[in-house]
Amino acid sequence: MSTDVLNRGKLRVGVLRGGPSPEYEVSLQSGAQVLRHLPEKYVPLDIFISQDGDWHVRGVTLLPERALREADLVVNALHGAYGEDGKVQTQLEYFGIPYTGSRALSAALSMNKARSKQIFENHGIKTPVSAVLPHSANTHRNALELFKTFPQPSIVKPLFGGSSIGISVARTFPEFALGIEEAFRHGGHVLIEEYIPGREATASVVESATDRSLYSLFPVEVVRPPGKHFFDYQSKYVGETEKICPSKFSREEKEQIQNWAMKVHRALGLRHYSNADFIIHPKRGVYLIEANALPGLTPKSLLPKALEVAELSFPDFLDHLVHLALRRG
Repeated sequence: MSTDVLNRGKLRVGVLRGGPSPEYEVSLQSGAQVLRHLPEKYVPLDIFISQDGDWHVRGVTLLPERALREADLVVNALHGAYGEDGKVQTQLEYFGIPYTGSRALSAALSMNKARSKQIFENHGIKTPVSAVLPHSANTHRNALELFKTFPQPSIVKPLFGGSSIGISVARTFPEFALGIEEAFRHGGHVLIEEYIPGREATASVVESATDRSLYSLFPVEVVRPPGKHFFDYQSKYVGETEKICPSKFSREEKEQIQNWAMKVHRALGLRHYSNADFIIHPKRGVYLIEANALPGLTPKSLLPKALEVAELSFPDFLDHLVHLALRRG
């Protein structure tokens, strides 16, 4: 199929963006960057999905199958629920459309923070202590018991989701209870993690065009704005967070960050590209926080920064992703 498509002339590359998740705005920006920088040898096609779940091509509302028939291949620029949890991947595979990014099962695993943390631990990767709190009639009482027994301060976050939406730091029980209430607005389960103070970093991984080998880009160190206790949504996409690459970590820290980023890419069965977020404690060392099957591609995202330092242009990176999707289905 890939050879037939390549011989047909210009490849029609559909860019999926928008979607029903809270990361809708981020996805719009990622998709816009892809459409803007897609090499001229491809025909770009904007496939916009509204927050209500309606698919649109050239301003016309279409069924997903009809919209996907317009494209030879899809760049998945969706983020969060539906686009990053295996649902849209299942549709793409059902209709036989090649697409960029991880397959359905691996995407779903990376979105489930508790399940993915178990996989990290099974592969000898250090990650913060955590607990899962399901929503129930006894949520407040269970939260109080958990607060008393869990290491504090703690990070409270939705079990699923990204872009730091719904995340908070708790030092007191009122903060803990409010954080849980906020996180439950984004799903039926909440993940509680030990708060690890330290420097933050993200390392991106890109697969080779010729074999299954991986290339880890230089880690990007994230310097949060004053008063921020973690890299939250505002810091990522609105504020003036400093992004340092090449980072100022020690050689040993850089090697561990890059090795773990590649290790978790394989452990979760991710495909084409991914990134992993880390905290580096001054005494306790490197901790892996989570992996992302579809890293953000906005102008403020960390992957484009790492590509720039690697002297790989964004259009060349997109060209590479398209070829990976064509060669591997």
